[in-house]
Amino acid sequence: MAEGEKLIPINIEDEMKSAYIDYSMSVIVSRALPDVRDGLKPVHRRVLFGMHELGVRSNSAYKKSARIVGEVLGKYHPHGDTSVYDTMVRMAQEWSLRYMLVDGQGNFGSVDGDSPAAMRYTEARMRKISEDMMADIDKDTVDHQLNFDDSLKEPTVLPTRVPNLLINGASGIAVGMATNMPPHNLSEVVDGTVAYIDNNDITVDELIEYVKAPDFPTGGIIYGYDGVKEAFKTGRGRVVMRAKAAFEEVNGRECIIVTEIPYQVNKADMIKKTADLVNEKRIEGISNIRDESDRKGMRIVYVLKKDAIPNIVLNTLYKYTALQSSFSVNNIALVNGRPQLLNLKDMIHHFVDHRHEVVVRRTEYELKKAEERAHILEGLIIASDNIDEVIALIRSSANADEAREKLMERFKLTEIQAKAIVEMRLRQLTGLEQDKLRAEYEDIKKFIEDCKDILARKERRMEIIKEELLEVKDKYGDERRSEINFAGGDVSIEDMIPDEQVVITISHAGYIKRTPLSEYKIQNRGGVGQKASTTRNEDFLEHLFVGTNHQYMLFFTQKGKCFWMRVYEIPEGSKTSKGRAIQNLINIEQDDKVKAFICTKDLKDEEYINGHYVIMATKKGIVKKTSLEQYSRPRQNGINAITIREDDELLEAKLTTGNSQIMLAVKSGKAIRFEESKTRPMGRNASGVRGITLAGNDDEVIGMISVNNLEEDILVVSENGYGKRSSLEDYRITNRGGKGVKTISVTEKTGNLVAIKNVSDSDDLMIINKSGVAIRMAVEDLRVMGRATQGVRLINLKNDVIAAVAKVMKDEENVKDVNNIDVEEDGMDVDKNSTENEN
Repeated sequence: MAEGEKLIPINIEDEMKSAYIDYSMSVIVSRALPDVRDGLKPVHRRVLFGMHELGVRSNSAYKKSARIVGEVLGKYHPHGDTSVYDTMVRMAQEWSLRYMLVDGQGNFGSVDGDSPAAMRYTEARMRKISEDMMADIDKDTVDHQLNFDDSLKEPTVLPTRVPNLLINGASGIAVGMATNMPPHNLSEVVDGTVAYIDNNDITVDELIEYVKAPDFPTGGIIYGYDGVKEAFKTGRGRVVMRAKAAFEEVNGRECIIVTEIPYQVNKADMIKKTADLVNEKRIEGISNIRDESDRKGMRIVYVLKKDAIPNIVLNTLYKYTALQSSFSVNNIALVNGRPQLLNLKDMIHHFVDHRHEVVVRRTEYELKKAEERAHILEGLIIASDNIDEVIALIRSSANADEAREKLMERFKLTEIQAKAIVEMRLRQLTGLEQDKLRAEYEDIKKFIEDCKDILARKERRMEIIKEELLEVKDKYGDERRSEINFAGGDVSIEDMIPDEQVVITISHAGYIKRTPLSEYKIQNRGGVGQKASTTRNEDFLEHLFVGTNHQYMLFFTQKGKCFWMRVYEIPEGSKTSKGRAIQNLINIEQDDKVKAFICTKDLKDEEYINGHYVIMATKKGIVKKTSLEQYSRPRQNGINAITIREDDELLEAKLTTGNSQIMLAVKSGKAIRFEESKTRPMGRNASGVRGITLAGNDDEVIGMISVNNLEEDILVVSENGYGKRSSLEDYRITNRGGKGVKTISVTEKTGNLVAIKNVSDSDDLMIINKSGVAIRMAVEDLRVMGRATQGVRLINLKNDVIAAVAKVMKDEENVKDVNNIDVEEDGMDVDKNSTENEN
């Protein structure tokens, strides 16, 4: 051991403890956590301050990134160059920061995780918003500390006018703690901060009315609101984010198009992992994935297989891929140098306190400068009032010091004033300059009074903070990018699907589709109609029904089977598309056909399913009534609904409450009306009882209606386009099983009966021909006439025949527009009774 040295034995455990605590405090305070006041970690602050010192403002030329990094490294940040450059790059990426702080030129990486170009190739400058974070830094508004080698000073915090911590968030891993703060919308944050300034006792719930939720730079959908509320109230919570997706038909194939993805998701990685899951058969229904993103925006295309149901595939993607991911909020920031967990109100409170201190220090600085200038001006004014004497006095002095002494003695001036007079320029002796001096002095006196008023009154200071915040909002405020889906969370898929009215059409060959009801127009009676559907070869539309997306669909086939489905699972198609084969959607036998379906509400509601019945009718006039409860447990391969006798087939099924009247109509033009209660409820396997006696072997039932509203009229339509509206009273109530009464005079001109409906003036009719032409008309255009007449012409058929008739209810406001042919009718609503009785 060298002379003069000595060994001090230290317990290694104690040394490790103290060394590790020192290290962890250093990481917490000066590396990984942001300051609550300006929302920046030391490295961000140093990059911005370094750029400020270099003078690379938003209106100056770009400077090489390496030059900026060198400045920051050499002066303020004693760490590696990559840490500085990576920080600067992130502040210039639009998918990383909600409000970018650096304006980059060159390759700054991509949302696919591509790395930026080396710093020698890229250039950067500050953005305007960063200048507002630096505003007034030279007015002694914040404390400065010595840099790593004590040669320069750097700010401990920026005097920011922008609530950066809230609008850009932060993330960092320290020792024993981490922070993860989401970005928010600037306009919302400013509104919330102003509300806090107006009322310091505002609650977090009231603040949430202004700051609604995080707002991510990549947009997307915030799915569910409970996590957001939890984060705002406690500082911790889990925000679920979803990609923004839509369904499109591309080259005849159904596709899911994703235009926005969750925050911090690597697009290329996500696509690769999804492709792997598809190859492993963990995700079914996708045939191809394409990334069609370009400079106009993001577009990821998932091409679906022909039999895939888009909503189901999308739900699977949300479940297994990063199209749905979560952001775990953990609002830890440094408050007075100590880490604290903060809720929304705490963060706003600390920001307002910081701004208050900045305004006080700035005003004190400006007051001090103004008083110094006023002091000099007082001296200059005295000199200009006695200018001849002053000139003589200066000329008689041997040097400047003597002149100063004489001036101080003669005019009772201070040294500062005397020095200013001696250094006065000759041009300041002109009359105009002397007037300027006096005007400046008056202005400064007013400014000093104003500064003193600011320092004396807290309300005034708060007003200034508000004004500056609103100015920031005007400059940089924008619309929300992330949508909020309040109903989201652990709920079923239908919460993503609007419960809108849809028209469901089924063609003769079994093609089905749903179309928004608003796509159809109104025409006058006798119009030619418009093309409604493209069908294959000799195919035509046979069934047309109206329902809503969230309802349950019960399909009844001619063989007496019942299948179960949700309306939103039916593929959506335009008015002119042919739809999807039912065989691809339900497991129906090859030689079977869907003949009827019912839209019901919630099949899990016991009161509802026990209070409703399904009444079925067959072509041979057999009817059967069964409780809806028997159809509430579906099976993949369908269940028996009715046992069909030989040479017969199921024709119609209706949902009733048990108190309806039933009407059956036959091809030969007769109809029967009887009470539903005449048919007792039977099990699913029963075959039913006689409803009407047919006129002959070639006669058959063409329709059944259930009557709930006795004020409604009966509308019958024949295949050659004739229709007739007659009063319900014309059909007397009889026992079931009779022959019925005449409902229309069937002649060669009218053709056989094809449809029977119960209607009122508030209904519209939708008629579709076998060629696929659809016409919509108002029922009120048809007058009520006798039961035995042959009716009036409803539609010009031109060698065509009618395939299907359905009714929809018109919107009250649009009744006046019905007189004009082809008037679009918005907001059309379906008869609330018709969903139960007519579909």
